[in-house]
Amino acid sequence: MKQVQFSAFGTPHEVAACVDVPDIGAPADGEVVVDIAAFPINPADLMTMTGSYAVRPKLPATLGAEAVGSISAVGAGVRGLAAGDRVIMLARDNWCQRRRVPAAQVLEVPGSADLLQLAMLKVNPATALMMLRQYVALQPGDWVIQDAANSGVGTNLIRLARADGIRTVNVVRREALAAPLQAIGGDLVVVDGDNLAERVRAAGAGPIRLAIDAVGGEAVMRLADCLAEGGTVVNYGLLSGRPCMLGAHQTIFKGITLTGFWLQKALTSMARPDLEALYADLAGRVADGTLEVRIEATYPIEQIKTALERAGREGRSGKILVTPNGPIR
Repeated sequence: MKQVQFSAFGTPHEVAACVDVPDIGAPADGEVVVDIAAFPINPADLMTMTGSYAVRPKLPATLGAEAVGSISAVGAGVRGLAAGDRVIMLARDNWCQRRRVPAAQVLEVPGSADLLQLAMLKVNPATALMMLRQYVALQPGDWVIQDAANSGVGTNLIRLARADGIRTVNVVRREALAAPLQAIGGDLVVVDGDNLAERVRAAGAGPIRLAIDAVGGEAVMRLADCLAEGGTVVNYGLLSGRPCMLGAHQTIFKGITLTGFWLQKALTSMARPDLEALYADLAGRVADGTLEVRIEATYPIEQIKTALERAGREGRSGKILVTPNGPIR
C-alpha cells in the first residue's frame, strides 16, 4: 500500500515522499476499511511540514485532515454502513490508499455529489459556515468582510453568504482576482493596501460587523478599520506568519473584538447528531451546486512531490488534489 510520509520538517515537496507500507488488513469489530478516492492539499498541511503549524507531529508522519472514499469492508458490530458507501473521513492522516478506522470516524455522503468536491468538504466549507454563524447574528442584507478571499475558505464563504442573502466584501492581493470572485457572487472585491477602509466605504459597503481574517499581522488592523463600532474579527489563519495586530484605538474606542477559530477544536466539541447535521447540510449544498471550489490539477500519489510544489505556489487558479487509487472519471 502506498502512503505519503515526511521524516523531517522543511520545504514540503523536498521532505515528503510516497512510500510503500504494509497493508492495513481486515477491519476489527466496530471498524471500517475505506479506499481513499481523493484528498486535497491544504495550507495547514504545508505549514505542518514546515514545522510552523500549531501541531508538530512525531516523525515520520502522515498528513491529511480530509479525504473522500468508499467503504470496502465493514467489521462486526457496525450499524448503518455497508461496503460501497461513500464517506468522508473525520479521522486524520489520510494521505494514503486505504484507511482502517473506527466507524464513528467516517460520515456517509451522497453518492450523487461530485467526488472531488466532497474530498474538500470537511475543512473549508465547514470553517466558512461556522464562522459566518457563530460570532455575529447576521441577517439577509448584512455585510461581512474577508481577506484571502480567493482561498478555499474564501470562495466557500462567498457562496454560502450569497445563498443566505448576506453581502460580502472580498479583500485580495491583486486586481486579477476580482473577476473570478465576482463571477461566483462576491458583491465587492477590493485590493488590500493603504486606506482599505476608505476604499471599502467608497465602493458602497454598508455597516460591517464581522470580519474574517486568514492573514494575521497588519491585515487584521486594516480589516478592523472597516468594521462598525463593536464589530468582531475572527482569525483562522496566519498566512503572513505574523501575530494578529489591533490598535488601542480599535479595541478601546471602537470596541472591536478579536477571536480565533480552529475547526479541529470545534468539531471535537460537537455532539454526533450536530456533526451529522452540519455535514449533511454542506453535502447537500455540494450536490445542488451551491458549493463548488475550482480545481487546478489532480495528481497520482506517486507524484506527491510535484503536487506539493504546485500547491505551494502563489497565483494558483484552484486547489490541488491527489487521487491515490487512480484518476476520478
